[in-house]
Amino acid sequence: MLIAAYSQGIFPMADEDGAIGWYEPRTRAIIPLDGFVVPRRLARTIRSGRFEVRYDTAFRDVMRACAEPAPGREQTWISDEMIEAYTVLQQLGFAHSVECWRNNQLVGGLYGVAVGGLFAGESMFHYERDASKVALVHLVERLHAGGFVLLDSQYIVGDHMLQFGTIEISRHEYHRRLRAALRVAARF
Repeated sequence: MLIAAYSQGIFPMADEDGAIGWYEPRTRAIIPLDGFVVPRRLARTIRSGRFEVRYDTAFRDVMRACAEPAPGREQTWISDEMIEAYTVLQQLGFAHSVECWRNNQLVGGLYGVAVGGLFAGESMFHYERDASKVALVHLVERLHAGGFVLLDSQYIVGDHMLQFGTIEISRHEYHRRLRAALRVAARF
């Protein structure tokens, strides 16, 4: 059901009482892969090698970290039921995590769902400054290498995503791009 939903431009979120709802916003945030911007300071952090970047080695841990309350976000939309469902997607090869490690400790990362040439970014977290941003840069590199054409970030939450070139497009335009992306045989 999750793959069918993403293929139609719909995504789930749990509300405060844990009930899962389905969403299709009127405007959709995407990060154009060809227009992705890496701020200079972040590029220096990446070059420093401060983080070891891994893929799909701690998927459930990334989801749990994304589900933790944070300042300004005391409630989370990631329920235990969603962690279980996305873990199954990961085992089937549809969901992926990008993880930043330091001193063998998970300090940041993100996860999302890949269908055809679509990667739907779901959530990110960091325990150390810039760790989630470094994960995002590595995600974009991996998506380019794998032939992906659409990086969906669903909403613009906070201005920090704008620095990467995130834009909002109409539902109609999103569906046009989604149809094209689903015809692409990309590989994560």
